[in-house]
Amino acid sequence: MKPYRASRRIAAAATLIGALHVPSRAAPPADGDMALAPWFRSLRQPRTELSCCDRSDCRMVKYRIVDGHFQAFIGGEFSRWQNPPYAWVDVPEDNVLHKHDNPTGEGVACWSGRTIICFVEGTGA
Repeated sequence: MKPYRASRRIAAAATLIGALHVPSRAAPPADGDMALAPWFRSLRQPRTELSCCDRSDCRMVKYRIVDGHFQAFIGGEFSRWQNPPYAWVDVPEDNVLHKHDNPTGEGVACWSGRTIICFVEGTGA
């Protein structure tokens, strides 16, 4: 293979890999209450302090507690979510935000890839 072809292929691969790692900004749902936007933007991933909403979608979800652990129902009603399982998904304990100011009153899950990266329990408000 000629050297310039190899370097072009390497450059193309690097560009593709870089594009896959660029965080995307998630959009609120079409019927979302924009008054809640500041609260959603305030959500931070516990281990990294990165925004929960910059690279995922956060939505109000049904949730339950099974054997002392949260599960959230992740389904197709969230069209921007990739590969929703249409099932109850275990919430990693490290990704539970212990916030008491949830203005939605509902459970809130932020989904990225195949996992819940942030979860806030509902307040029943």
